[in-house]
Amino acid sequence: MHDQRRFAVPLGRLHHLIVDCPDPMTEARFWSAVLGDPITYADDGFVVVSTGTAASGLAFQRATDLTPPTWPEPAVPQQMHLDVMVDDQDAAGEAVLALGARRLPGDHVYADPAGHPFCLIRRPTWAPPVN
Repeated sequence: MHDQRRFAVPLGRLHHLIVDCPDPMTEARFWSAVLGDPITYADDGFVVVSTGTAASGLAFQRATDLTPPTWPEPAVPQQMHLDVMVDDQDAAGEAVLALGARRLPGDHVYADPAGHPFCLIRRPTWAPPVN
């Protein structure tokens, strides 16, 4: 088990989770709509979605030869995935499909436009409502 007392002083702070994709703007628009956060930075090969220009978030960088994960088959591992907390999994599922996601095998598992798997998880009781 990880001993959290070991690092009483943080070594750093998360800035962005960087996601490789063939079209950063398409990915950013998708995740901006899913999460309700704006696109706060964009250039030709790098786009950021966050709550504001001084906040960490998701960043998408161009990777023209990206091989999408083959979930659930292990031929190309998923490498990372996002769990997105939602109030209603079925309604959120229909919404992400309308935004360009595709359904994958599993319970509320989808792929974003570049093929990255993500899950729509039921909001835990400790969390305030999403909407």
